This record gives sequence, structure tokens and C-alpha cells, in this order.
Amino acid sequence: MKGEDDFRKASRRDVLRFATLASLAAGRAAEAEPQPPTGAAAGSMQGVPFEARGQVRLGVIGTGGRGNSLIDNFAAMPEVRIAALCDVVRDKALNTQARLEKAGKLPVAPVLYTDGDHAFENLVKRDDLDLVVVATPWVWHTPMAVAAMKAGKHVAVEVPAARTIEDCWQLVRTSEATRRHCIQLENCCYGENELMVLNMTRVGLFGELTHGACAYNHDLRAELFSNQGEGLWRRFEHLNRNGNLYPTHGLGPVAHYMNINRGDRFEYLTSMSSLSAGLETYRKEHVPAGDPRQKEVYKEGDFNSSLIRTNQGRVINLEHNVSSPQPYDRVNLIAGTKGIFRDYPPRIYMDGDAQEEFGPLDPYKARFEHSYWKETGELARRLGGHGGMDFVMAYRLVKCIREGQPPDIDVYDAAAWSAPGPLSELSVARGSAPVPFPDFTGGKWRLQRAVLEG
Repeated sequence: MKGEDDFRKASRRDVLRFATLASLAAGRAAEAEPQPPTGAAAGSMQGVPFEARGQVRLGVIGTGGRGNSLIDNFAAMPEVRIAALCDVVRDKALNTQARLEKAGKLPVAPVLYTDGDHAFENLVKRDDLDLVVVATPWVWHTPMAVAAMKAGKHVAVEVPAARTIEDCWQLVRTSEATRRHCIQLENCCYGENELMVLNMTRVGLFGELTHGACAYNHDLRAELFSNQGEGLWRRFEHLNRNGNLYPTHGLGPVAHYMNINRGDRFEYLTSMSSLSAGLETYRKEHVPAGDPRQKEVYKEGDFNSSLIRTNQGRVINLEHNVSSPQPYDRVNLIAGTKGIFRDYPPRIYMDGDAQEEFGPLDPYKARFEHSYWKETGELARRLGGHGGMDFVMAYRLVKCIREGQPPDIDVYDAAAWSAPGPLSELSVARGSAPVPFPDFTGGKWRLQRAVLEG
């Protein structure tokens, strides 16, 4: 069929394009200590509220699997109108448009932008958008977010928001200069357990916090070698990079527990990677012998462990492994002078417990359930999306915009949580030497303020 042939041709073009982009971006990885840009910075975006809007008008760049999931969650709210869609594969955008129309989610059909890699530049120029959502391959996150902010739009970008320290600074400086927010769509910060544990840390249940642990340990081998979706681009990240490539899912919640950028900050990181063996082994068993992918050489180690020390002396162990057979695990550990919580499975131990073993989290749920889940939990679970956290994230972002509140996750969080990617690459290349974190806040991290209250 013609549509299928066009899609296959587009997929082959995607493979070549993303391979080139990933290689060029890897070449920009810092070979010396990353430095902030020169020139005076504009005012901080910490605590800056949105302009209140009765209706939130969205433009969405990327209508693949992740983009469609986000669209479904935003579209479930009557206060949201999806005004524009963008994708380099026109059939994808058309299918999303038709699906929304069939579900009765669109009083007016969104305008489509599908004319090449830079079609998004026309979408962001529209004057009827309050927020641009970016759900594309990683190499496009920063340029698309920057384009949206320069066009006067707030932007919500998928993770990681940036792949280099240079890009982290570009997001921060653009947000400050344009006075537009750059929100990282870190859904794991809105998980039911994560928000519950955040409430527990807020009241001091664990005492003075001393350390945490987090991870993205997820068997993605089949996905990485798929001929569609993320298989068209994500594997290329393993060709020229070696570090903690996907840090934010685990790190975001722990950063919130520790008030990072709100009284503490990441100060330096040291990182170590294992040998690379998992993808090659999987390829031998699942990819045909004559397939061009058999010639690929993977630089990324199967397992990366990075240690982060904060200004206040706390330590965070951050893991990454997507190349090994394993159950899904974000670890999600927080510990202090009075107790410790570990996830996967969730369990807790408090000072003075009768037995020296972990107990269930159930006794704490009624007292510490977060207000976001009380408000939206039933609908969130029904919609799905990573157990409901996707909808809670979308609901909270829309509420902040409609009520004129500051976002829960600002551009400084987006930069700090993305930075372990390139910093770990630098540390690994230097034999696990410590590498300092830039202070993206310009000293404003010292200002104590709560996040995700409830």
C-alpha cells in the first residue's frame, strides 16, 4: 500500500537522520570542564507564576507513542484545547487527529504541521498557543524547546530535556531572557508512592535526610532493536556515548525529597560504567546475520553507577541499565536519621520498629496520601498512563496555568536533572574523576521553598 511504503521510506530516512544527529551531538560532549555562557543573565524564573488562563491551548510536537499518550491525558480535561499537531510523518499526525475527532475530543480540528524536520518552527509561531509540548527523539528536545520559548510560548519537554551542558545552559538562558517557562515532563515525580513519600519527608518522618538512591533499570533490548518507534533512534545513543544516559525518572523524585534547587543543590558527580555486552549478545540471538545493525559497535556500558554529592553533604546513587534482562526498577530510596524507604517493592523501616526488617507502606497511606491523588486518583487510574502518574502530571500542569501558579518543575530542575547525562560521560572518560555541577540557578538554590505541596 502507498501509505505503508511512504512510512517505510520515512522510517529509513529517520534512521539516517537520527544517526547523524546523535553523532554530531556526541561530538559536542564536553572535553573540558563545562562553563556557563558569558554575558549578564536575566532575572531568575524561580517562583514565577504563569499568566492565568481559563482555557489552555496546546500545540504538540511529536505524535508517536509518547506524544499520543500525553495527548490522551491532556485531552481528558475539558479545559484543554489541542490546537496544533506536528510530526515529520504526516500519517501519524493524521491518525492522531482522526482518533481525537472520533472520541469527540476536538470541537475544532487541530492544524497539522508535517512539512519536514523544521515544521515545528511554524507551529510555535501560532498566536493561539499557551503551551507547546515536545515529545520527540532526544536530539530535538533542546532546539524545539528553545524555538518555542523564543516564539513567546511556554514549553513542556519530554525527558531528558538536554543532552549536553551547553544545551542545559541554553534552556536556562532562553527561559530567563524570554520569561517563558521550560517544564520537564517528569511524570515519575507524580507517582502515587513518590508523592506520598514526599509528604513524609516534608513532615520530617525520616529525620535529617542523609542519602538516596534512584535508577532507570529497564530491559529495553527489544525496543532498541525494533524497526519502529524508539527503535528508529534510541539505539544510536549507545554508539557514541558512555554514561548515565537517562537520569531523570529516578532522580527527579529524590531531588524533590532533598529540596534540590530549593535549599540544597547537586555539587559534584563521579561515574563508572561496566563493559558493553548486553546489546551485542541480544543482537546475535535476535537480529538476522546480514542485517546492517550487526556491524554497530556500542560504546555505552551496560551498567552505569553515578554518585552525586550535594552541597549539604547528602549522597545520591544513580543507576542506569537498559541492556540487561531484568525487572523494571527505579529504586526510589530515601533515608535519614529516623528511617528509610525503599521501593520496588515499596517498604519502609522506622527507628524503633520492633523487628529489624522492612514493613509495608500501607499503614502510612491514609495519613500521607498526596492531595493530587485524592483529587484525581480515580480518573488517573482509569486513564492509565504509567499507573496514572501521567494524568496527575498533566492535571497539575494545567491547573498551574489556569490558576496562575508557578510550575512544580522549572527550567533549573530541567537543567540539573538532565546534567548527570553529559557529566557522567565526562567522569567516565576521565577514569571516574569527580566533575562539578554548574549552578544553573545563579545562587538562588539557597532560597528555601516547598514544592508539590499537599
